[in-house]
Amino acid sequence: MDIIKKLESIHERYKYLEERLSDPEIVSNVKEYTKTSKEYKDLQPIMNHLEDYQRYQKEVIGAEELLSSDDPEMKDLARLEYDNAKSQLETIEAELKIMLIPKDPEDSKDVIFEIRAGTGGSEASLFAGDLLRMYTRYFDTLGWTYEILTENEGSVGGFSKVVLDVSGVDVYGKLKFESGAHRVQRVPETEASGRVHTSAATVVVMPKMEIEDIDVNKADLRVDTFRSSGAGGQHVNKTESGVRFTHIPTGIVAESTDSRSQHKNREIAMGRLIQKIKDVQVETYENTVASKRRSLVGTGDRSDKIRTYNFPQNRMTDHRINFTSYNLVGLMNGQLDEVIEALRVAENMEKLKGEQEQ
Repeated sequence: MDIIKKLESIHERYKYLEERLSDPEIVSNVKEYTKTSKEYKDLQPIMNHLEDYQRYQKEVIGAEELLSSDDPEMKDLARLEYDNAKSQLETIEAELKIMLIPKDPEDSKDVIFEIRAGTGGSEASLFAGDLLRMYTRYFDTLGWTYEILTENEGSVGGFSKVVLDVSGVDVYGKLKFESGAHRVQRVPETEASGRVHTSAATVVVMPKMEIEDIDVNKADLRVDTFRSSGAGGQHVNKTESGVRFTHIPTGIVAESTDSRSQHKNREIAMGRLIQKIKDVQVETYENTVASKRRSLVGTGDRSDKIRTYNFPQNRMTDHRINFTSYNLVGLMNGQLDEVIEALRVAENMEKLKGEQEQ
């Protein structure tokens, strides 16, 4: 990774965005202004690090010049200044390397968040309810909003299934690692003998689809006009007012003969065409969601796990990164920052390794 070249390129982009934000044409366009403003704000942390990086670079150069001094005291001070600046420079450079890793474009999306009871009977449903409480408390600490879309309660409490719509900042980026089977080991309230049982619940996190307004390319359309059929008499349509649009890439056809005006029929037919294309997009998305859910959930079996919550030992282990916390009580109360950050760091390390190997 050539960090200097990347930083120079980002700095140029930052200045360009800064100019666009003062452009009256951009300011008057809400959609474009919001998009530009978001990108500008996303680059600000990198720019702040770049300023610090340049400052410590100058301090290193200045200290190097003083190291050649004949004055012993000046030389000692220069050595301290050099060591401090060099250390700070290395820290900032390491942080910049992480910040420059390309982000998953879906990280900023809101999500559909699903929890289902897996194996373990009523205890699995109770655990699914505990997970719901854990996650909603975490959402609250981040100021996210959420709405329960579907909830099927378990026979003795908890949930057999609950689905939420979660919105906020960087939602998918923080929650995407939660998908999979969560295993719990504890003594169920219904267990008279006090034996530890193992059960499971599955979590699925899917980024929400954003169906943008479709801008149909005229080059992709075939337009046919034809005479509308009528009841006869004075209302017989003697002109080709009927309009049919064919969207060549998808083969979708929409037409209108509702009006005697060809212009109006064009508007109606175009509206129908756009709706049909949107319907196809939604169907494709729903099929993708169903497929993705199957791949994320696994079997929901106790042995098919990404994480184990062991209540007798007050321990939570994430098996993907061998992360263990002995603060299970805190975690179940929504204190998930530590494990989620560990998962994000692990992902960034893998990405960084890939960048360096290229």
